[in-house]
Amino acid sequence: MFVSIGIHRPYPDKESLLIDSMRRFGEVMKKQKGLQQVHQLKDERSGALVGLAIWDSKEEWEAAHDVTLEAIKNDPFEEWEPEPPDVFWLGEV
Repeated sequence: MFVSIGIHRPYPDKESLLIDSMRRFGEVMKKQKGLQQVHQLKDERSGALVGLAIWDSKEEWEAAHDVTLEAIKNDPFEEWEPEPPDVFWLGEV
């Protein structure tokens, strides 16, 4: 199993644009081999947006990575959030 997590903290007036981007990213992921689950979530306390994807393996995630990034390549994240997202790539230990 391999898990990817992205934590975004958008400007309040850009939240809906970022959510739309996360959903488009997730829709492309759903078509990739090895994806178990993908979710777009919002932390109820901080308001942070969290993208969560669970894959069968790191290798399948790697094979799909460039294809999924293509879906959001023109999104102006630097206009939507003050800092880059925190990104975690988690493998089992």
